Amino acid sequence: MTDGLENATETAADPKARLIAAALMHVPFDGWSETSFRAASVDAGLTAAEARALFPRGAVDLALAFHAQGDAAMVAALKASDLSAMRYSDRVGHAIRTRLELVTHDKEAVRRGLTLFALPIHAADGARALWQTADAIWTALGDTSDDLNWYTKRATLSGVYSSTVLYWLGDQSMDHAATWAFLERRIDDVMRIERAKKAMRENRLLKPLMAGPEWLASKIKAPGAAPANLPGRWRL
Repeated sequence: MTDGLENATETAADPKARLIAAALMHVPFDGWSETSFRAASVDAGLTAAEARALFPRGAVDLALAFHAQGDAAMVAALKASDLSAMRYSDRVGHAIRTRLELVTHDKEAVRRGLTLFALPIHAADGARALWQTADAIWTALGDTSDDLNWYTKRATLSGVYSSTVLYWLGDQSMDHAATWAFLERRIDDVMRIERAKKAMRENRLLKPLMAGPEWLASKIKAPGAAPANLPGRWRL
């Protein structure tokens, strides 16, 4: 109960959080639109100029802030959990499930967000937000990759996450049980691909064919990667 009061106090003190909370009352009806943005500004006790200063592009920036807020809540939840007994693939599945469960009550806002970012003019913003979610998950789980793995992990997870969100939005099963089964299948699919790649690397006949691509891949570095070798390479 105390945590709820603390969160309510923090939201009241943060005008951005206050505006997001107010928008969630309007988005299910009017989408992430200027109509919702203006109504939320009034409800949050902000002038039009103050709201625009916080979110220069209005509803689009507000939708992105809502998405980022969900990512931050997920990271906090993951850091507060003991996942040491889980396999890495299970940790990834747990992270995606946590991310979606945190916005269960705002499912329509998520749906409206997908509609907004499906528009060509906002597609780049949507793709960037999706990538940031994948990056937040891997970073929270302790990913230390600094080579091609950094990109492939996030690209793969972006695909798994986006397909799971779409399934989740249409899922009417109790406690979204069908979605979690779908998510498990998607992660199993990725694991099968990884096992196949490993088998190719270990096959004496195929290993020479992998030498060139793996050498090229070793030259690719993650953004801001340190030149020193980092311990461990975790795969999905």
